[in-house]
Amino acid sequence: MTHAVNLKIDFVSDISCPWCAIGLSALEQALAKLPGEVTAELHFQPFELNPKMPPGGQDIGEHLAQKYGSTAEQQAQIRDTIRQRGADVGFAFNAGGRGRIYNTFDAHRLLHWAAQEDLVKQAALKKALLVACHGQSQSMESPEVLLGAVQDAGLDVERAGAILSSDEFADEVREREAFYTGQGIHSVPAVIINDRHLISGGQPVAVFEQALRQIAAQQSAA
Repeated sequence: MTHAVNLKIDFVSDISCPWCAIGLSALEQALAKLPGEVTAELHFQPFELNPKMPPGGQDIGEHLAQKYGSTAEQQAQIRDTIRQRGADVGFAFNAGGRGRIYNTFDAHRLLHWAAQEDLVKQAALKKALLVACHGQSQSMESPEVLLGAVQDAGLDVERAGAILSSDEFADEVREREAFYTGQGIHSVPAVIINDRHLISGGQPVAVFEQALRQIAAQQSAA
């Protein structure tokens, strides 16, 4: 009888990245198609698309125009594509878009803490934050929103509040971010399997499924 191959998966991403929400949903669906073949230990790693975003955030249309030079028309088109791709993997984006984009550093500090508590709860926190950001268009710098996600994930809200009102885990998060950018990661999601194999972008379920199966087969053969 063959045993399932256990893969370590580092999911490098930012809360404010819509493709990260799509990629995570697709990765989870791919894993669900491989029961008995593959099990995964999922670690969420920090990446900030806008580390210099000031408090209060920025209007998202203005931000995308400045950063990518995109027109309102192009942005609407991309939003439709993202909504459709989300629907394909069961992630519901807010039909009205997000309005503003915010700094996500505090969210990453909470995710770092959550990983030390329980990896399953870290995953639950990540998903709760993605829903708050992309499904409900909430502010990612609001302590109330962040603590609501902590509560949804079944983590200690009081402890999380203490982290938010200090600079705990700031150095650790910056160190992880620097590690991944130093490894050449400049866009997310970046899905790194067993510290060796990189799958870039919010790929369709079939792409993840094929890659996981291939890597698992190589590992078994080795």
